Amino acid sequence: MAEHILVGLSSAPSNARIIRTAATMAAAFGCKFTALFVRTPGYDAMSKENKERLRINTELAKSMGATVETVFGDDVSYQIAEYARLSGVTKIVVGRSAATRKHPWSKPTLTEKLTAIAPNLDIHIIPDASVDGSYKPKKAKRRVDLKTACRDWALTIGILILATAISYGFSQVGFTEANIIAVYLLAALLTSMVTSTRSSYVLSAIGSVLVFNFFFTTPQYSLLVYEHGAPLTFLIMIVAALIVGTLTDRLKSQVKQSTQAAYRTNLLFETSQMLQKANSDEEIFQAVRTQVTKLVGRYVSVLPGVTASNRNNVLWYPIKVQNRSYGMVIIEAKEPLEAFENSVLLSILGECALALENSRNAKEKEAAKLQAESEKLRATLLRSISHDLRTPLTAISGNASILLSGSEDLDAQTRKQMYTDIYDDSKWLHNLVENLLAVTKIEEGRMELKMQPQLVEEIVSEAMQHISRMKSEHIITVTHQDDLLLAKCDARLIVQVIINLVDNAIKYTPVGSHIWVATKRKGNMAVFSVTDDGPGIPDHEKEHIFKVFYTGACTIADSRRSLGLGLSLCKSIVDAHGGEITVSDNDPSGTIFTFTIPTGEVEVHE
Repeated sequence: MAEHILVGLSSAPSNARIIRTAATMAAAFGCKFTALFVRTPGYDAMSKENKERLRINTELAKSMGATVETVFGDDVSYQIAEYARLSGVTKIVVGRSAATRKHPWSKPTLTEKLTAIAPNLDIHIIPDASVDGSYKPKKAKRRVDLKTACRDWALTIGILILATAISYGFSQVGFTEANIIAVYLLAALLTSMVTSTRSSYVLSAIGSVLVFNFFFTTPQYSLLVYEHGAPLTFLIMIVAALIVGTLTDRLKSQVKQSTQAAYRTNLLFETSQMLQKANSDEEIFQAVRTQVTKLVGRYVSVLPGVTASNRNNVLWYPIKVQNRSYGMVIIEAKEPLEAFENSVLLSILGECALALENSRNAKEKEAAKLQAESEKLRATLLRSISHDLRTPLTAISGNASILLSGSEDLDAQTRKQMYTDIYDDSKWLHNLVENLLAVTKIEEGRMELKMQPQLVEEIVSEAMQHISRMKSEHIITVTHQDDLLLAKCDARLIVQVIINLVDNAIKYTPVGSHIWVATKRKGNMAVFSVTDDGPGIPDHEKEHIFKVFYTGACTIADSRRSLGLGLSLCKSIVDAHGGEITVSDNDPSGTIFTFTIPTGEVEVHE
């Protein structure tokens, strides 16, 4: 089982040393490292000094490679244990609590509770004699502005007046004191629900007793008490009202925490969806900027590639995973973010960093794949050239040597045949080099297309003038369904396509075979076809025939192997023009190569 170390975050001065110890352990084990902050209801009332120390400790944990997480709850030890159980934590690192059990009835310390709740976890307690052991976080005190307090007191007094009016009506119709007490308890509950200060429900509890005593006990309109059991009744009323108020206040705090947790989950889920849909680093950065702005409600900028900032009056957060930084998020703010906002922000930046890391890995993988394909292509080319160019080069060299050393001993017909062989071999090499260069330029995107409206008939005519001399051994027929058909294309490249297709038909068909070159219009596309009545191409080879260096099992008429560049070049050129090239069977025998390119119109400038 993989190790996972968890350290608690707090505002204690010793927390920094505990974080460093946990980071050292995580580095030694080479395992996942998480820093957990348990946000209790008392966080809002935490002193500014403690909040600043907590922020520093959080930044320290991040700088040491920890993943910072925040959970919500009243019981710190339970939240730590539950998070450890759900996240697969194997070791918990905590500091020795300064609080000790002075009496048997004192509350157990954090370490004692953790040991009892999570007995299967390794709990490492870090002592620190250098830190003042007398440190105790100050008890949380709510800070309420005067306006809010006045509003709550006014509501409390109003509810007491309403409860008194209702109780007076009850007394007039003969209801008992128990019914009236229930009304005041209901008033205390209502007060704790609509107010946000503790003083309100304390005022409601005490005020209810005083008003009840003044108006509804004997003697009336006096705070004197004659009944023997009245003080106990008043005490029960106060205690019940305080309990109701406390439980309601705690429930509201839990609801607030649940709302924050739900908001955090929803925001992170939304961020994850946006990052999954992003197709570029720019879209990832934009998604993060949108989500961070939604979180903090302030001006946010994202600086890709920046690793430091010296701007004033801003908060800056690095976008990084492990030791690799992708940029920074800058927030226009003078004060540090609240712990909740800071936690969610760190989670968003973590998601962003992972998305950028995945994008980078995908690019590197694609680049490596392209590099491997390029190396494979280069190796295949070298093998093919070294093997297939040896024959024509040897023939050229041999014929030239014979002609140089003893051409006078040869008759005219023999010399002519040798000249012809040299010409054919050199022409074959020239066409090979041209095709190879053209394929390389198109595949690398370096060939610029000069797209202009061209007369299709002229394109075909130009191509036929450059067809192999072997065309005299075949019957070639050219037909045009529309003599004025125009195509928007780079004429020199389309000429090359037609030459390659006709030469291919000449090479792979017997002497005397028929070859038809035809053109027609189909919608907004010009259709070219080269048909022969040769042996045809097997079905299992048709899907591979346009690949580079694929030659199939067919044998060229002169027994010379082809490098398989001609048809690959044809496909590259046609694709670059926005067309399509296909191969099909001719009935009853032979092959049909068909390609399309967009039609064009002549622009008339008046």
